[in-house]
Amino acid sequence: MKVDANPMARTWQPDFERLVDEHQSMVFSLAWRMTGDRGLAEEIAQDVFLELDMHLDHLESPAHTLFWLRRVAMSRSADALRRRRVRGVDLWVEIDDHHGAPPEETTSPLGTRLEQLLTTLPEPQRAALTLRYQEDLTPEEIATVLDSPLATVKSHLQRGLKLLRAKAQSHLKEYIRRA
Repeated sequence: MKVDANPMARTWQPDFERLVDEHQSMVFSLAWRMTGDRGLAEEIAQDVFLELDMHLDHLESPAHTLFWLRRVAMSRSADALRRRRVRGVDLWVEIDDHHGAPPEETTSPLGTRLEQLLTTLPEPQRAALTLRYQEDLTPEEIATVLDSPLATVKSHLQRGLKLLRAKAQSHLKEYIRRA
């Protein structure tokens, strides 16, 4: 008699449609913040869910599924940015009405300006900051998702915040309090 090595993996049966409903906004939002391009983010999200459909049998739990989706979304976004760089296409897309936030994520004018500044950060810093402040992941979890050393993630977070603050001071003067 053959005994299953991981009996818990067989008790959880993922439902593709439910997973798409639950996680599509998160996957799209990660891709959008990484690329700054709404159309490209939609393509990336579709690719992530197509891949999810092919890998449903390998997912062990809801937590594993969430981890998998975040990791694949970040990976596909990075791949898309690299392809754009190789083709010589302008990497940074201005976030305007055409490439703006989805209706459920509308922000204040300050929030929109900060989103624009976020897209100007180097990819590793943008990825770390997005996962930290959008997904509320710890540095340890970010290191796992990005498959990077913890010290590197902490460095990206620190340098990304420092660079974002510097850019905010020079580009958002109308929002700075006068003493």
